[in-house]
Parts: sequence; structure tokens; C-alpha cells
Amino acid sequence: MHSAGTCLEAAAGGPTLRPLATFASDPFPQPSLTIFQTKAYAAASATAKLASTRIPRRDPTARDVQIEILFCGICHSDLHSVRNEWSSVMPTTYPIVPGHEIVGRVTKVGAAVSKHRVGDLVAVGCLVDADRTCPQCKRDHENFCANGVFTFNAPDAHLGGVTYGGYSQSIVVDEHFVLRVPKNLDPAGAAPLLCAGITTWSPLRHWGVGKGKKVGIIGLGGLGHMGVKFAHALGAHTVVFTTSANKRDDARRLGADEVVVSRNADEMLRHVGSFDFLLDAVSADHDINAYLNLLTNDGTMVLVGAPEKPLNVSAFSLLMGRRTLAGSIIGGIAETQEMLDFCGQHGITADVEVIPIQKVNEAYERVLRSDVKYRFCIDMASLQAEGS
Repeated sequence: MHSAGTCLEAAAGGPTLRPLATFASDPFPQPSLTIFQTKAYAAASATAKLASTRIPRRDPTARDVQIEILFCGICHSDLHSVRNEWSSVMPTTYPIVPGHEIVGRVTKVGAAVSKHRVGDLVAVGCLVDADRTCPQCKRDHENFCANGVFTFNAPDAHLGGVTYGGYSQSIVVDEHFVLRVPKNLDPAGAAPLLCAGITTWSPLRHWGVGKGKKVGIIGLGGLGHMGVKFAHALGAHTVVFTTSANKRDDARRLGADEVVVSRNADEMLRHVGSFDFLLDAVSADHDINAYLNLLTNDGTMVLVGAPEKPLNVSAFSLLMGRRTLAGSIIGGIAETQEMLDFCGQHGITADVEVIPIQKVNEAYERVLRSDVKYRFCIDMASLQAEGS
């Protein structure tokens, strides 16, 4: 089962976009912006294929970091946005340059930048700005900021129009939203950590997954495979639920202690009432009550997949055992850095298939067929090779 995930773009009722002009005044006034052109891949409409183009980027201001993009992961959110499939929640503005799983090298920094230097290996995830004054931001929860600015398809207060994402040669971001990548991590495998990684890490940390806990990961796709790796590394007894018996070996390779084929009623029955925590990474329609009944008293099931249709939840699945059903999206900047540091300490990256950007449209079709283990990652050297 492939999961589209719950990046910020998927969160109906989440942050609403407002112009940054409403933010507090900047004590470091910036000079008039100058821009440069950079190569990118964009879609001109909901039915158009992604194609080579050039886009404007601002020259770094005092707090900005300019990054040469080395790798960018492909998230299912990219596909949804390119095809305007979330038009009722956040319609796409064209042309769109997607991509919010970015790893690259710092090429230039503004005069007030203190956290990053030229040559550093860094990352950018789903957010490139927030107001940093609201209660959520003050709690390091920029992901819940009402004025959060997404990495692509969000109002661009600097240049007008909308923000352009990581399917490009270069990006310029405020240093607060630029993350350090541990040097021991493979940059291509690290890119999906910026969405698939933090989307699964955040709920595991929030609900205290660790030693002595029995944890189930539902669905072994782009999100699920990261959930397995994290739950195992955190010390939990980790069980993978999959509809495919042929995924047993892969689930164990990723760190699962047990694998349950969810279509097998006897296997499911053996686990009734035994889980402290379940992470549901499935975006297809599925019987959520069958999993809620696997929770122990006061157990919690968290949705990180985003099914298109509402799920049918039986009240008794929650009432019996005082169980909790919750949802989660990405984390804030501090939590995302914590996740990256943890990955560096434990040698965790996503399992990726690296492709040239010229195969991005083919990759989108394969994502729809769940034909990837477990994330695509674009090698941006292929964009550089296209010439002018």
C-alpha cells in the first residue's frame, strides 16, 4: 500500500497562507532585492508533464542561505499538487515547481547568517518561513503556524507569485529553515528524511515510543518504511502490518520484529488488545476498526496517511479500552533537526531509487503503481548536465 503522506500540503484545516507583510517589522532592513535565474522543472498545468524551464530566485539577503541543490526526493504530495488534486483545500498556481525534500551545499550566505557556512551540507523541508512570533512558533512548532510558508506553491512575499521548490538547481532560504545534515549520511538517502522522515518521527517521539513499547506500523511504503526504521532504532518491539506476504523479508530487513499479513484473520486475532501505539501510514481506504481493536487500554493510533474518503470509525472501537485516534503531520524545525541528528547517530536514511530529472514524469506514474522501494530521489547533477 502506497501512502501519500501528510506533509503540510495535505493538512486540510492546517496553516492558512497570509502575506508576510503582516509580520513584525524587521530590525535589519533589507535593500531592494536582486534576482538570478536558475534551472528547474515545472508543470504548466494540471495535465502538463514536468519540463525544463528557468525560474527566478532572490539573491541572498542578510539572513538568507543560498543552496546548490544536490538531491531532491519525490513525495506523493508533489504529484497531488502538480495535478491539482487538492484543489478544494489548496489549489495549485501554475507554473508549479514541486519538491520539499531537499539536500544541497551552501554556496553563499548573507551578512547576518551565523548557523551555516559556505560548503556546509544542508537540507530544506516542507517549510521556508513562518511568522516566528505566534504561540506555536515560540514553542518550536512552526509546522502549526497560521502564517507558515510552504516550500512550493505558497505566496512568495519576496518576489511575488508563489514559492518554487526543489526540482531546481538552486534555492534561497532564511537560515532558520535550513537544517544541518550529518556528514556520515548519504545525501540522496537523506533527502526523503525531510518529509517521509519527519512525518513518521514526529508522532513516534510525541507519543513516547521506545523500549518496553509494542508498536505497529501499518503499511510498508515511503512513510511506513521510515516508521519501521525509527521504531526499531528507538528500541520498541516493532510489528509491520502489510497486505502483501511477499514483503515479509523486506520488513524484517528494515527492522521489524514481527510481520503480520493483515488479510489473515488468524494473524490479526493473535494481536488483539496488545499494542501501545499504532502508526497508520496507509492512504488507501481500509478498515480502521480492525486496527483500533489491536490497541491495549489507553493505546493510541495515529494517522499519517491521508485517505481520500472519510474513514468509518466505530465508537465502540474507541470506548472499549479508552483508546485514542489521532493524526500528525511534519514537525517543527527543532524537531526536524533532532530527527536528522538521530539519523546521523544511528546511520538511518531512506531506501531510495536515484533517478535523473529527465525521468521524473515516468517516476510519477510508477509512484501511482507503488513501483518503488521506497522513495525516488532526483540527482540534480542531471539538471546541470542539460546545458543552458
